[in-house]
Amino acid sequence: MMYTGEVFLFWRGVQPAIRIADPKLAKQILSDKSGAYAQPQFDHRLLSFAGNGVGQLNGPDWVRHRSILTPAFTKDKLKLMTKRMAACTIDMIDDWKNRARIADHQHITIEMSEEFKKLTCDVITHTAFGSNYVEGGEVFKAQDELIHHCVATMADLYIPGSRFLPTPSNRQMWKMENNVNNSLRRLIQGRLESAQARGNLDGCYGDDVLGLLVEASKTTNKSLKLTMDEIIDECKQFFFSGHETTAKLLTWTVFLLSLHQEWQERLREEVLTECGMGIPDADMVSKLKLLNMVLLETLRLYCPVLETLRETSRATKLGDFLIPKGVFITIQLVQLHRSKEYWGEDANDFNPLRFKNGVSQAAKHPNAFLGFGMGPRTCLGQNFAMLEVKLVLSLLLQRFSFFLSPGYKHAPANYLTMEAQYGVPTIVKPLLSK
Repeated sequence: MMYTGEVFLFWRGVQPAIRIADPKLAKQILSDKSGAYAQPQFDHRLLSFAGNGVGQLNGPDWVRHRSILTPAFTKDKLKLMTKRMAACTIDMIDDWKNRARIADHQHITIEMSEEFKKLTCDVITHTAFGSNYVEGGEVFKAQDELIHHCVATMADLYIPGSRFLPTPSNRQMWKMENNVNNSLRRLIQGRLESAQARGNLDGCYGDDVLGLLVEASKTTNKSLKLTMDEIIDECKQFFFSGHETTAKLLTWTVFLLSLHQEWQERLREEVLTECGMGIPDADMVSKLKLLNMVLLETLRLYCPVLETLRETSRATKLGDFLIPKGVFITIQLVQLHRSKEYWGEDANDFNPLRFKNGVSQAAKHPNAFLGFGMGPRTCLGQNFAMLEVKLVLSLLLQRFSFFLSPGYKHAPANYLTMEAQYGVPTIVKPLLSK
């Protein structure tokens, strides 16, 4: 990949844009609380499947949504989700073992990207919808089909105003979007009716994410209230953000551990020391320091999100640059995370020990790593994602060893997130003593 300096100007049609890979400027942008660097307006196709939720909002609406959602990701709430995460992972493990028995081989080959996508979808469904996970799973399946349809059309030549035309592609998208929205609306209404039937004496609509959102729709506090459409948008965004990026992190981590067997063994030893052969809980996985370093290094080398986007809402000064209103800004995480200036000559090498003293001391600049962003808009679900990934990998390392298949083709590609274009076929060997 070729880069053209840390800061340069380019054009998005008629809109001026700046590409940045300078950690000092990135910090200024991401730490800003004045609203000078707003979230840009996204493509209508992206909003149709990802929802116009907290990740896309600005100003008072963003503050309101962020305040409502933050309690869903406290440590106590996450601990309650651990059993659901583990149960979904054990189901996947049992399926792998069954496939190995049927094949009557000592190992099987599994395409990890698809496998982890199914797993993270299952986890999100259970944590978002709890007892309604079957219906929620059907909704998210429909949303996934909408995602594939929209992504497939994003490379098409854009004609101004074409989004409103009843083309076959648009009609299909509208139909799929309406199906997802109406299904979510029925789920939400069902949760309200269920609470009403039992008298709703405690004012609780469930201990899952949907329950938290529905509760926000019934409050009399306008600063913490959500409409039905806003709940739908947040459900869509939680699914898209929560399963796509987490699945990619799991996939690339197994890829790197398959290449670096010594690290796979070190992690397995750590997991067995801290967790034994039991199902880990949140307290156990918090002690897995080596695993945490490996995940941070994976995020550095193969960050699911390739860039962070902003748009100036007014004229502002960025470093030594005077930036007018309406300039599109992209912070290039791939370039920043692999910069030899900040990470040294081994910037392209897998070296988890660079994070042994924490993120701020891993590179020559404390903000050279932006795997979860920073500042007021730092990733809301990062603790959820890290807990899930650590739990899944701990359970897998207890029971399997991994080797990259000879048929693997290394082709990272940008499909909204960093994907393995041809998948990650992996040889999985059950550990006989486990």
